[in-house]
Amino acid sequence: MAAPSQRASADHHLWNNHGTWWCHFTVHHADHTKQRVRLGLETPDVSEARVLRDALLRLFGPQLAGAVA
Repeated sequence: MAAPSQRASADHHLWNNHGTWWCHFTVHHADHTKQRVRLGLETPDVSEARVLRDALLRLFGPQLAGAVA
């Protein structure tokens, strides 16, 4: 029973749209506005998508609220 929750956690911020993985998260700006970011990762491989997602989250770093990779 633990497997679905572990997979969900590993794929947090990711979704597969017709065979291509996408990443989505919210950026919180200093002026208290926020921006939803949705980026196509251009890969059908979930392992590669996770690596790309992790790089994006590191890039946006402190602007993300509650982003768990």
